[in-house]
Amino acid sequence: MKILVTGFTGQLGYDVVNEGKRASFDMYGVGSKDLDITVQNEVNNYIEDLNPDAIIHCAAYTSVDKAENEREICWNVNVEGTKNLAEAAKRVGAKFLYVSTDYVFDGEGETSFKETDQTNPINYYGLTKYEGEKIVQETLDSFIVRISWVFGLNGKNFIKTMLRLADSNKEISVVGDQVGSPTYTYDLAKLIIEMIQTRNYGIYHATNEGFCSWAEFAEEIFRQSNKEVTVNVITTEDFPTSAVRPKNSRLSKSKLDENGFSRLPKWQEALSHYLNELKYEVK
Repeated sequence: MKILVTGFTGQLGYDVVNEGKRASFDMYGVGSKDLDITVQNEVNNYIEDLNPDAIIHCAAYTSVDKAENEREICWNVNVEGTKNLAEAAKRVGAKFLYVSTDYVFDGEGETSFKETDQTNPINYYGLTKYEGEKIVQETLDSFIVRISWVFGLNGKNFIKTMLRLADSNKEISVVGDQVGSPTYTYDLAKLIIEMIQTRNYGIYHATNEGFCSWAEFAEEIFRQSNKEVTVNVITTEDFPTSAVRPKNSRLSKSKLDENGFSRLPKWQEALSHYLNELKYEVK
């Protein structure tokens, strides 16, 4: 199986390519320097030449706060880029998997959002990812995988930020009224490679099991890494950002169960695995 993965330089794309290689697939990972997904002719030519069996679209404009001001750039990557890839995939008959986000929801309430629940993005990044979902659904049979709170070895993330701050701070203030599920790209990549081998198309939610607030996540990071840091719990209002953040990012994974896909490990187990990998990387 020949698989093209966009966003190879990011956390998830990197792990998807490596997981595909472990499964003995012919993996082609591209970053923005290799392929400008916003240029239609470039996308068409590249995909026609490669003629992949599947495209896993991990690339995205993900600077959530910057997106509020850099709207044209964000739209071109997340909407036009997705449209170019989906249409090219349809022409060559490739399976298509689009990575989306919990930000397509408004974050209201305290129950888990189901795959069929009404979407209502509350920031521009979330809007562009939802528009990408619509284009993919209108273009071809596909997988849409919504994820949240991602962390991996290849790039910046919340865990690395907390560990860096812990080196020079005994107290750190972290938001405690936003709840979701941390998601390890290593675990997620395994599911994506499992999924792309089937034709069980549809919208899926995929995160590590369990829920926590950002503050609780930080406390577990410090506990597992033996850092003596006090976490001061603050509210979303205490930490204003350009883009509105959803307070409820809980996602129901019932669609995974219905289609026989594996759920991911508990987020605490994923964190432990990740911290061990980080130590190995440093060595």
